[in-house]
Amino acid sequence: MAFWIFMTAMELLLPLIMIVIGYLFRKKPPKEINDLAGYRTTMSMKNKDTWEFAHHHCGKVWQMVGCCMLVPSFIAMLAVFGKGTDTVGNFGTLVIIVQTIILIGSIIPTEIALRKHFDKEGKPLQL
Repeated sequence: MAFWIFMTAMELLLPLIMIVIGYLFRKKPPKEINDLAGYRTTMSMKNKDTWEFAHHHCGKVWQMVGCCMLVPSFIAMLAVFGKGTDTVGNFGTLVIIVQTIILIGSIIPTEIALRKHFDKEGKPLQL
């Protein structure tokens, strides 16, 4: 039971982190373009405008995705409630892998939005 509680807490950690960091990206993105913290892709680091746009957009995506993953992650762990530690551990690892794939996939909508709003040099497109 203690291991199940531990694994369930770990399952909820990534969605909660996405919600919190998403909020921070939207409200207080890193002030300067840097190589250590923030949403760092080639397109987002072109200039201050792309940097701020990417953080705001990614923040919205992460908050939405984090909220959408929270409940299903908990429900998934209910499927192995009372099972052995090997079953809980293996299933929990699978859930974390799926969450990580979703996290990485959340880059795609932000990059698409950047390309819809900025040209390859990072200049705003005339809409």
